[in-house]
This record gives sequence, structure tokens and C-alpha cells, in this order.
Amino acid sequence: MERLFATEKVGGRALYKLHAITVFVGICLVLYYRATHVPAAGRAAWLGMLAAELWFGFYWVITQSVRWCPIRRRAFKDRLATRYGQRLPCVDIFVCTADPQSEPPSLVMATILSLMAYNYPPEKLNVYLSDDGGSILTFYALWEASAFAKHWLPFCRRYNIEPRSPAAYFPQSDKPNDPRAFEEWSLVKGLYEEMTERIDSIVRSGKVPEEIKVNHKGFSEWSTGGNSKDHQPIVQILIDGKDRDAVDKEGNVLPTLVYMAREKRPQYHHNFKAGAMNALIRVSSVISNSPIIMNVDCDMYSNNSDSIREALCFFLDEEMGHKIAFVQYPQNYNNMTKNNIYGNSLNVINQVEMGGMDTWGGPLYIGTGCFHRREALCGRTFTKDYKEDWDRGIKTQQRIDLTEEKAKSLATCTYELNTLWGNEIGLKYGCPVEDVITGLAIHCRGWRSVYNDPPRAAFVGVGPTTIAQTILQHKRWSEGNFSIFLSKYCPFLFGHGKTKLPHQMGYCIYGLWAPNSLPTLYYVVIPSLGLLKGTSLFPEIMSPWITPFIYVSVVKNIYSLYEALTSGDTMRGWWNGQRMWMVKRITSYLYGVIDNIRKLLGLSKMGFVVSPKISDEDESKRYEQEIMEFGTSSPEYVIIATIALLNLVCLVGGLAQFLTSGQNMLLNNFFLQVILCGLLVVINIPIYEAMFLRKDRGRIPFPVTLASLGFMMLALFVPIV
Repeated sequence: MERLFATEKVGGRALYKLHAITVFVGICLVLYYRATHVPAAGRAAWLGMLAAELWFGFYWVITQSVRWCPIRRRAFKDRLATRYGQRLPCVDIFVCTADPQSEPPSLVMATILSLMAYNYPPEKLNVYLSDDGGSILTFYALWEASAFAKHWLPFCRRYNIEPRSPAAYFPQSDKPNDPRAFEEWSLVKGLYEEMTERIDSIVRSGKVPEEIKVNHKGFSEWSTGGNSKDHQPIVQILIDGKDRDAVDKEGNVLPTLVYMAREKRPQYHHNFKAGAMNALIRVSSVISNSPIIMNVDCDMYSNNSDSIREALCFFLDEEMGHKIAFVQYPQNYNNMTKNNIYGNSLNVINQVEMGGMDTWGGPLYIGTGCFHRREALCGRTFTKDYKEDWDRGIKTQQRIDLTEEKAKSLATCTYELNTLWGNEIGLKYGCPVEDVITGLAIHCRGWRSVYNDPPRAAFVGVGPTTIAQTILQHKRWSEGNFSIFLSKYCPFLFGHGKTKLPHQMGYCIYGLWAPNSLPTLYYVVIPSLGLLKGTSLFPEIMSPWITPFIYVSVVKNIYSLYEALTSGDTMRGWWNGQRMWMVKRITSYLYGVIDNIRKLLGLSKMGFVVSPKISDEDESKRYEQEIMEFGTSSPEYVIIATIALLNLVCLVGGLAQFLTSGQNMLLNNFFLQVILCGLLVVINIPIYEAMFLRKDRGRIPFPVTLASLGFMMLALFVPIV
């Protein structure tokens, strides 16, 4: 019997392995030189360089786990159709939102509509929106979307449009030439724009008019008051897919659509997104109870209407399907600039690293764009004799009000008390990146996962458009992943004997993002100060020991550029990415280390900040022009500007000293320090522009520049011993 998917090895591995071996030898030579040539002057700085390079070498070895023998998957949905026809399992789709101000409801509704419009039997689709803000504004928007879906879904089917998010489709679609098609296109576009305007208008006003509230019983849930942190559980079935009257304008069945806001009380911890997901698992179990659960962020719309069918090619494969707990799609963004100004495209992670993890047991669960086997997500351990009941699901009709009341009882604050929820069942609690730790636990229970990156992206969302948003996002990611590494769930400990060593190493690539900050900070400060103060920290240019330093640096960067270009980045985009890796390491990742230390000492508790999905008009304009956005007096900007100024002063001061002294030591003893300091100055050119040349509102504020000058002058007094 033909397989439902193919596994293909990525070519060129022999050449890559030769490259990796030579780099490894170069790293060993660098470390040997450091350990055996410790000078009398500048001993402490030299040993610090040894420690930094030892860490960089160790981390490079960790990253090889995903590059040694990566694979690619290819699904055959035509074979799925031939073999199963319409006999496909039901699918529950979870969408989480938390704040109608940071995550505009009209944006969320475009995502919901794209998920309802999958090329899949609608009676087998159940879409759930978890509103952790418990906002009547979000409920109103979903009510509007449920009405518009009656027009949108048949329109999508008739013209087989892609993508099926109206917010993404209409701005990029051309007007149809056929008069009849144009008439329908104009009608649906007009209905969507009117709906969006109504939603946005009511969100701006912050209040739903009384004359609208009488249209659905669900609005009465807000009649008793309450706020986002203190309210009763709310479950409202806006469209019941089992109801024969729940049809679109052409008489076709509509997918089930459910609104949920779990109970919130100040005295109970709500466990952030993990708590919302676990409430959704329980609520869906009494409404639809589908064997497959898909979850997606509220800003990640469906870009490929066949994504469910492609995911099922893995679950239903006769040879390997029973081993698969989840199918992970990449996280793609549709708002990246041509040259990826903030390095947020994730192209190398998506196209290189995730496929590399698939070799050893499967990619990590990244919290969005993922299809789960319900049983695995609920804590079941894999056994060879396990067989899934693909026909499971609630088929009987029950009064909606009774179903809603039962579901509400599963979304209360007290339901999980003294249970295994958040530990053995559902998503795990106690970590800002609950998705990663949950995926690791699933792998350690014997399951594997699959990474699927089809030619047409399955999901597309909105990435950060300012440096502040980028720093915030990576602070959360690095802090959360490092907290896993420091906990009992450290992949090397928790995964020992349960997953392969390269798989554990793959998890640690992200777990060790945060501690990368310390050697990076050392490397961008001490060699430059050494140049200014006349302390040599690298081999002389005529020494044979300079060869491994140059070889490792050049070859690693050339290969990094190759990976970026083959993953879809531009050369300038790669350069911007190098700048942002440095920026993130000295800000986001440094804060990740500090916050984890504070938590270990009991000085702070875990928090979660929703990344804003909107920018003002001026910010958006500068983003499109690829001008870095600062604009506020942030402590992170002080760090960035201080490092940039320090390197500029050290380069100018160092060169000036050597030129005025007339000595030839510069070329001989300080060649690599001049190159390193010079590269740091060049990479920081946009920072200097933001401090001294730009006049727009996105420049670095003068107080930040002033503070940075002060810290830079203090740094100049640091002795190099």
C-alpha cells in the first residue's frame, strides 16, 4: 500500500560534515592556543576570552544536532482522498486571544473565518475561541463573524480562493473579469468591510449598544458586571453544526462555532495560555470531542485550505501514523520587510533547524499551527498496540443550553484543584513557554512528532514591527526556554533514556539562548577596550595561530550566509539578522538570564505579557522603509547605544594612539581586535544614525543618548588585567 507521506533526506550532507569537522578542529585549536599562551599582562581578560570561546564552541556543537542529517516531509493528500474519501475524523480548532486592545477583534475574526473555511467537511469542523480577556467586545465580534460566515464560506468554495482570510484576500485580490463573479466579489467584500467597520467602531467606543444585545442570549453574560480578571465562566455556542438550521446562504452545513471565557477570580492563578488551552480541551470534550485538536494563535490565519488534509496524511499513515502525537507547521509572517530589518522571519529556524529535529524524534511544539492527537495531549503514553478511534466525537443532539451549562462547569477556577491538569494532563504549567515543555513531555512519553513545511505556507501571521516588540518577544522566549533548562525538565535530564541525545541537544539550542548573552556581552566589550588600552588579546598577524581564529570566524559566517540565502533571506537581510542577534543577546537574552536568577532566588514570579499586534501609522511607515524604530526611553536602548558608542570610541581612540605613536604594533599585535571592533562599528551604523542624525519620532531619545554616553565613559575606566 502506498504511503500517505514521503520522507526525504536533505542533500549535500557529506560536504557539510567535512565542513563541520574542519570547523570543529579549528575551534579546538583556538581553545588550545588560549589555554597554552596565557600572557602575563591582561591575564584575567585572556582567561575571560577563553571562557567565552569555550562557550561559543560548546553551543556550536549543540547546534550541529539539527544540521547533521536533516529530513523533509511531503504529504500526498490525493492518496488520502482516494483511500478515505469523506470518511475523515472530526477536528477541533482552538484559537486563543487575551486582550481586545493588543489583539484587535477584527484581526481575530479574520483568523476565525479562515479556519471555518477549510477545504474539509464542515460538519466535522468545530472552531473554539478562548477569550482570556472575557470581553463583550470580542464576543460581539464573533457574533458578527458567525453571520458573515454564511456568505464567506460559500464564496470561498465556489471560487476556491486562497488565502481564506478576508483581511488577507481582498487587499491582494484582483477584481474578477466575469460580471457575475465581480458582482458577488463586490457584495462579499462590501459585507466584510461593513462588518469590520462595525467591529472596530464598537471596540473604539468600548461598549456594545443595547439594541444589539437583544440579538443573542450570550450578551446577557455581561449583565452582572465583572472585568477581565474577575468573571464567571462563559460558554456560548454561536453555531451548532448538528442543528439542521445552521446552514449558509446556499443551504450547506456550517462548522460549529463556540465562544469560551474561562472563569477568572483574583485568588486563583489562571496559568496564562496553558490554562486557557486546558479549559478548551475540557469544554470541547462535551461539545465535539474530536480525536484531532488544532491550535493556532489569533493572528495566524489559515493560508492553505488543505492544511488539515495534509496533517491527516501523517496521522492516518498505516505504517507510522500510530506513533505520531502532533504535526507541527512553521510559524510564518506576512509582514516582513524585504531585508528583514528586525531579523524576525525565522526562515533558518523553520527551514533548517526544525527539519533537523524531525530526524531524531520530531520538532518541538511551538504553540501555534499544530495538530495534536487528543489522547497524546491529554497525557496518554505511547504503546505499540495503541489504536485510535478516528470515528470518535459527539454525534447525538442535546439541548444547547444543557451542553453550555455542562461546559461551563469544566471552565471554572476550582475544577483543576487537586487534579493532574497542568502536570500529567494537558499543557504543562509553571513555564512562560508552556508549549515547548508540553511537547518535550509528549516526546518523553514515547510519541514522536512530524514537521511539515509545504510549498504554500499553512499559516501566516503578524510578526513584530518595532525593535521593542522584537526584544519583548525574544525576552519571553529566551526566559521561558532557559527556565526549562534550569528545571527538572532540562532535556538532558528529563529526556535521558527517553529521547535520543541529538534530540535533547536540539531542544537545548533554544534553552541556551539566554546564557549566550554573557559571552556575547564580554566579546563585544573587552576586545574593544583592549584595543584602546593597548592590551593584545589575539595572536599576532605573523603567528600561525592566527589561522584557526580567522578560519573559524570566516567559514562559520559564510555558512550562516549560505543558510540564510537558501532559506529565502537576502544578503542584506542576513546582515540585519546578524545585528539583531547581537542586539537580542545583549538585551532580551540578558534579561532572560537575570529574570531566571531572580525567580530562583524568589525575588520575582513568572509573568506573561501579550505582544501587541498593532503599530501606529508613523511606525508602520518607518518599518516599511526599513528604518529602525526606537522612540522611547527604554533601558534596553541604553544598553544597545552604550555598546555601540563604546566600540566607536575604542576604534577611533585605538587607531589614533597607534597613528600618533608611529608604532607598527597595530598591524602586528592588534589586527583581529581592529577587525572585530571595526565590524561592530559598521553593524551599529543604524544605531549611530538613530542617536545623532535622525529627526523623526523613531530616533533614540536624547536622554537615552546622554545616559549611554555616561555609561560608556564609565566603561572606559574598566581595567584590562
